[in-house]
Amino acid sequence: MPVPYNFDEIIDRRGTGSLKWHYNDDTIALWVADMDFKAAPPILNTIERVLQHGVLGYTKPTDALYQAIIDWHGSRYGLALNKKHILFSHGVIPSLALMLRMFTEAEDAVMVNDPIYAPFMTKVEQNSRTLVTSALKEVEGKYQLDLADIEAKIVEHEVKLYLLCNPHNPGGRVWTRDELQALLSICKKHDVAIVSDEIHQDLTLNGHTFTPFLTLAEGYEHKVVSLTSMTKTFNVAGIKSSIIFAKDEALINKINWQQRLSDEHDLNLFAYEVTYSAYKEGREWLAQALTYIETNIEFAVQFLNQHLPDIKVMRPEASYLIWLDCSAYGQDDKTLYDALRDAKVELSAGIQYGDAGHLKMRLNVACPKALLIEGLNRIHTAFNSVNDHK
Repeated sequence: MPVPYNFDEIIDRRGTGSLKWHYNDDTIALWVADMDFKAAPPILNTIERVLQHGVLGYTKPTDALYQAIIDWHGSRYGLALNKKHILFSHGVIPSLALMLRMFTEAEDAVMVNDPIYAPFMTKVEQNSRTLVTSALKEVEGKYQLDLADIEAKIVEHEVKLYLLCNPHNPGGRVWTRDELQALLSICKKHDVAIVSDEIHQDLTLNGHTFTPFLTLAEGYEHKVVSLTSMTKTFNVAGIKSSIIFAKDEALINKINWQQRLSDEHDLNLFAYEVTYSAYKEGREWLAQALTYIETNIEFAVQFLNQHLPDIKVMRPEASYLIWLDCSAYGQDDKTLYDALRDAKVELSAGIQYGDAGHLKMRLNVACPKALLIEGLNRIHTAFNSVNDHK
């Protein structure tokens, strides 16, 4: 019988240097994508064991670590990997920047969807590439890829690289195999490389199936790279650790060489140990966490439908992030955001995710239910206040 984990425990994170809980008052943080749950006991036990050993020297990835990664992705997603397909990185965003340098030159066009996690856009522009966006279509309360627009813009702008987010952040879509196949066909037709950010893969919710892009890429592996991490899954984002997958030997060697030019190919001792522990021992904690998160999602959706019915809620298919259309409550992004902050609750302002994020907010429900209830009540207060002043 599995030991039940306590996700109702409220842990005060103020005064710890937390990015999420940066306040000097009692503001409720429901924004940046980390959870307010204590890390899985196997992970904490691993860190304790390393500390008890007492020697924190140079460390390299072990065969056992590689095997844990291979087993996790093979058993859960049917992604066949071997050690030669795997590289380590300090984070998915640094890896995105690396992929820009791998597949494009300055001024080359890079495509992303709109809305999208903000660093997809900022890294393209900071690396002197040309940003091309394709707006997602909202159909029956969920996003779809606009394949006609994607292909037209690939041709018009001579796009060299497509940055995919699967599962999608902030909309929570888990793109289907058919959708991914259609996207792959377009990219192959026009010789466009694809980098798939799959960091939310393990947070896929009941009734949905995550498809790793590399499982579709046979014959096109020289143009496909996947990026992922266990840090989002197991709430250990403070431990910088991510993985790069590529199946083409020449490509993976080229990426490895590029990493070594700046000595960015290895991780620290804790990152290796925690990654191993998460993939080897974390299944039960994750299963229970997902059950708790799904209960919180259902509660939040019902609360908003009942108390703020003019908010259009996009129910996620993956992750603990809910995308909210708040356009009924105003026509100015800053006014909406400030109203929430005045009510002492913080959400992520949708406008940072692109033009399609105008008048939208992203709500993080990965927290003890008591915090969620208080946060939702403050959201209710904030939007009632906005309505009173319209």
